[in-house]
Amino acid sequence: MKKIIVIVAAALLFTVSFSTTAAGQSTPESTMITPTTPNPENAAIAQQFLKKCGTYYLATVEGDQPRVRPFGTAEIFEGKLYIQTGKVKNVYKQLVANPKAEICAYAGSEWIRIQCELIPDERIEAKQDMLDKNPSLRGMYKADDDNTIVLYCRNAHATISSFAGEPRTFEF
Repeated sequence: MKKIIVIVAAALLFTVSFSTTAAGQSTPESTMITPTTPNPENAAIAQQFLKKCGTYYLATVEGDQPRVRPFGTAEIFEGKLYIQTGKVKNVYKQLVANPKAEICAYAGSEWIRIQCELIPDERIEAKQDMLDKNPSLRGMYKADDDNTIVLYCRNAHATISSFAGEPRTFEF
């Protein structure tokens, strides 16, 4: 089931990111994410679901190819949902080139999909907060190194679905 959800999420990201006109040209409107108003309560709902799952899958784009990989960090800082990675990793380079991403996770009979932009935050305070909440990262990362980066979700649209009921959608 997890593999199916990851494949569907990657396919959806690929389709949304690469909609084209009849002439084969990408249209800016087809790749824009609708701006949302920040909502800390909804960010916390998404974070709690991701924490319940333990592992979630992050989809990015590299050229015309979707890329999906497992992640585990999901923390709230200043009312926003943050993730963490290293600047030397391809995922970071992909997000710098195109901040649009999709997060997908599955727990029990429910799954979440979060479409968003992931925006880097270079502040030491944001990095330190992530490391304080995830002590296992301290062996690989430091708040003041040249590698650690935290990114927050902007213009996030989330859907929690299940086989048993109607999907719940929210923005943050």
